Amino acid sequence: MTRVSISPRRAGVALVALSALLAAGCSGPADRPRPAPSTGAPSAAAPTPAPTSVPSVPPGEPATRAAALVASLTDEDLVGQVLMPYAYGDAATRVSPGSAAGNQKLAGVDTPAEMIAKYRLGGLILVGFSADDPTKGNQETTNVDNPKQVHALTGGLREAAGRLPAGAAPFLIGTDQEHGVVTRITDGVTLLPSALAAGAAGRPDLTEAAWKAAGAELAAMGINLDFAPVADVLATRSTVIGSRSYGADPNRSAAQVAGAVRGLQSAGVAATVKHFPGHGHSAADSHEGLPVLAQSQTVLERGAWPPFTAGIDAGAMAVMSAHLDARSVDPGTAATFSHKLLTGVLRGQLGFQGVVITDGMNMPPAKRWSPGEAAVRALNAGNDLILMPPHVGQAYDGLLAALRDGSLPRPRLVDAATRVLTMKFRLAGAPAPALSTLNAPAHRQAVDRLAAAAVTVLRGDCGRPVSGPVTVTSSGGRDHTRKALTEALTAAGVKTTPSGGTVVHLVGYGDGAKDLRPDAAVTVAMDTPYLLAGAASPTLLATYSSSRPSMTALARVLAGKLRPAGRSPVPVPGLPVTTCGT
Repeated sequence: MTRVSISPRRAGVALVALSALLAAGCSGPADRPRPAPSTGAPSAAAPTPAPTSVPSVPPGEPATRAAALVASLTDEDLVGQVLMPYAYGDAATRVSPGSAAGNQKLAGVDTPAEMIAKYRLGGLILVGFSADDPTKGNQETTNVDNPKQVHALTGGLREAAGRLPAGAAPFLIGTDQEHGVVTRITDGVTLLPSALAAGAAGRPDLTEAAWKAAGAELAAMGINLDFAPVADVLATRSTVIGSRSYGADPNRSAAQVAGAVRGLQSAGVAATVKHFPGHGHSAADSHEGLPVLAQSQTVLERGAWPPFTAGIDAGAMAVMSAHLDARSVDPGTAATFSHKLLTGVLRGQLGFQGVVITDGMNMPPAKRWSPGEAAVRALNAGNDLILMPPHVGQAYDGLLAALRDGSLPRPRLVDAATRVLTMKFRLAGAPAPALSTLNAPAHRQAVDRLAAAAVTVLRGDCGRPVSGPVTVTSSGGRDHTRKALTEALTAAGVKTTPSGGTVVHLVGYGDGAKDLRPDAAVTVAMDTPYLLAGAASPTLLATYSSSRPSMTALARVLAGKLRPAGRSPVPVPGLPVTTCGT
């Protein structure tokens, strides 16, 4: 694969200069259609129909190509390039009645392809929830069911976008494929252990290799933007971040984030470092309200921002802004809407010149305003791409109205669209692997090495085999995980029994003290290891992940065939950081 190696810091100088030139008077005719200001109601009429011809873009550097394309686009096209909503349905042009109804409510259209055409969109995010029942798992109306379906969907989305005036640039198709507890595509792909597991392994080279495999599989399915890696340092026991973080040490986490960025982008998939300025420094959940970061700016600079800086230095094409109130920088203002944080700190202090993407604009801190006003405020603060507006038409109309009345300065919109298109052209040269590369042996080997390096002993003997036969138990309905470990133990030569043997008990995401077994000989944490502080078992292990590679590695440790060399990436009261690793 072609490594994407243009540094956003270096590209930024040329990009800003080109954007300023375009904004000064080279952005197209002055007599473009101007919509009336949005009333906040769903758009009653479709936007001006898009031209059917796609402008030719000269070859050259991505920033130069982006500037040339921006100069040819109408206001409507520019606004479309900075919007990245979700759409319901498992295909681009054919969806279930429930998905059609959901898309009508969201954007006044039936299908994802119609949404792209109507609003000249620059991208879409693929989601795992449904218009029929947003709380359930995969079903026919989600975007992600299996790799073949995702590949067909992304192909249809690109075909629809290719007819737009901005169609010379690749269409952005993103998703939250973090691996671990936030993983949208789970069937038929190589699954990595969680970020916390990688932090326990402490091997950025293994992290990079695993994420290169993950990126290749995303690219094979037609996805070119991943909302990963998580750069949040786990300074609190945040349950919304938890094992999505690489750990509590900012410098060790920084090395891991850089490895993940390099791996993803070497496979031609843009990485998004998130959630700036650091969601792990608050235990609150931004899906429920506006978390406060009460730390001083000095504490944030030293304890929260090193992984973001490392991701930027590794060439990350995108950074996600978060709905967080950093009191020491811009009190009372969510970072999503903070010019001080995004333009002053992220761009000025940390030097990031790539694409800044909002966290979901359908989350409570962004919904205090109408979709149009929230989108305008986010762009003016320094975001370049508006993610998941709660109503696409209102966000689109609001941006156009603000451009018309001057509350959204044209140079800011031109700059944002140019950054987005520059990223797209940087992605244009990366060839997509075939679907047959999914779950390739080399990919599984890379992931197995990372999972094996993560297993940690927090109490007990290093490498001593468990006495058989073994009975695997767990809290909750984890039949699949129990089965995976039982099968792996059998393959490793350990006799297993459904009951009456030496108990190996698994605890995972969402479990509490009530889920521990006092009679277990071994208790294993498959998520954050804090629960192990109250476990009575003589042997305490952590895999930080319930993936099959993690269960295979655990079985080898229990069989005495693998020395557990991981170290806990977070402190657990009363337990050492490591007993076997270095």
